[in-house]
Amino acid sequence: MYQLSSSVTWKKLQTLAEKTQDDRIADYFREDPERFDKMSLRLGELFLDFSKNKVSDEVLKALIALAEHSPLRQRRAQMFSGDIINTTENRPVLHTALRNRGDEPVVVNGKDVMPDIQAGLKKLEAFSKKVRSGEWKGFSGKRVRDVVNIGIGGSDLGPNMVCRALLNYNHPEMKFHFISNVDGQHIKKVLSGLNPETTLFIVSTKTFSTQETLLNAKTARRWFLENTSAQTDMTQHFIAVSTNQAAAMEFGIKRENIFEFWAWVGGRYSLWSSIGLPIALSIGYDRFIELLEGAYEMDRHFMEAPLDQNMPVLLALIGIWYINFLDAETQAIIPYDQALHQLPAFLQQLDMESNGKSVDLDGHPVDYATGPIVWGQTGSNGQHAFFQLLHQGTRFVPIDFIASLESDEKTQEHHFALLTNMLAQANAFMNGDQKDGMLDYASCPGNRPSNILLMDQLSPRNLGALIALYEHKVFVQGAIWNINSFDQWGVQLGKRLATEISRNIELKSSEYDPSTQGLMEIVRQKMQTQHKESNAGNSSSSAAASKKTTKAAKA
Repeated sequence: MYQLSSSVTWKKLQTLAEKTQDDRIADYFREDPERFDKMSLRLGELFLDFSKNKVSDEVLKALIALAEHSPLRQRRAQMFSGDIINTTENRPVLHTALRNRGDEPVVVNGKDVMPDIQAGLKKLEAFSKKVRSGEWKGFSGKRVRDVVNIGIGGSDLGPNMVCRALLNYNHPEMKFHFISNVDGQHIKKVLSGLNPETTLFIVSTKTFSTQETLLNAKTARRWFLENTSAQTDMTQHFIAVSTNQAAAMEFGIKRENIFEFWAWVGGRYSLWSSIGLPIALSIGYDRFIELLEGAYEMDRHFMEAPLDQNMPVLLALIGIWYINFLDAETQAIIPYDQALHQLPAFLQQLDMESNGKSVDLDGHPVDYATGPIVWGQTGSNGQHAFFQLLHQGTRFVPIDFIASLESDEKTQEHHFALLTNMLAQANAFMNGDQKDGMLDYASCPGNRPSNILLMDQLSPRNLGALIALYEHKVFVQGAIWNINSFDQWGVQLGKRLATEISRNIELKSSEYDPSTQGLMEIVRQKMQTQHKESNAGNSSSSAAASKKTTKAAKA
């Protein structure tokens, strides 16, 4: 049985953590002037500099050995070949098959799934081209101007992030909106500016049973029908992306307007599937394919590159070094690109929902830290918000800086300032600022690690490669930690309890703890009061309308 924390390599890394605790990153560069060249990699238009890490040559060698002695190679092969690696849900994990641009088959339960994937892409292509060209008309004969994606979690974060990141590629006559929060103010705000004649709703839910998504979808349907004639056909305005075709049809969506995907597509890995329909509508099908091609290029690199020259593996191992041996609890994602402002939230779900686990694949509690707390914000804003703590605080926070090199012709001065600020921050985090080695209120100790990821330009292909890089990084860490990165039972628990409490709120049940019971009672009383006030208001309005009608009739 694989026992990570008792392995020889793990114990060696513990020894190295003590041995190198006083090392300074800047000294590594003085000792080896070629460190930058040795600790940087390029794949296509994506460049990774990992030289500013508190990782000596000896530590890096031991980390590579840790990966070599782990189940990583085996599980990587199993994932790409369609074996069941999500063991708690008895499913394969095949987001990589969705972007497979090669000729090789991917077999699940004796069946090649690639023909189904290709058929799904053809349907996506046909529909997206109809909508973007204006051939797809609403009930009144007008083209679609606004697309509203209704989803939550992976059905929202991925498409939302990509559409925002690639806004420069967006269709000039269409706007895209994303509704995820069950808070009624969210959907109210979005709908307030829309015309039902020119609005297309995409209801994205894997099971078509997610409470938040269904509530928002029903509200959107009610808004649509209330703002059109009672006989209006809504079928041209509501599309579904789901594995549950029957439930989508019961909602009122035509069978031909349902885009299917498969149980082996995890929510947070689903933007490559039909869940990416808003992306194809926004940037066009051909550019959606470029997104897939960029991810596929990273997939091949991950499969084929030696571990010591493998971008996802190296990022994962450096993360393990900080999390398990240097006691880092968080990971900051700092994009120096406003278009990537939603990337930290996307990576937060990707990492924390995948590796936020405390039991290994053998059912044993782990005795080491797993997934970090992932957080972040765009660079310039972060500098004037939380960078103070990162520079002078007591927390140890590794940072990933991300930027694109190409700028808009009209804002080159802005982009130059953006990039030089990022380089300055990375330099300051590493070197610090101490006068004569003395610490005072103005001193920054430095020795804070960072990675820098540069894209030649923020294009669909490069964004696809970047996302796949982080997907595989998370996978590598899960494989080494011997956990299942593809289930999310904590999320399921919250969903189940929300449904139960919603159903039982009228009951004074001892099933719940006293705090929950007390809070349920406060909510119940408030909802009852609002319901009575609402009914009274409706009665008054009806009475006033009746009087007005009678008076008009007499006149």
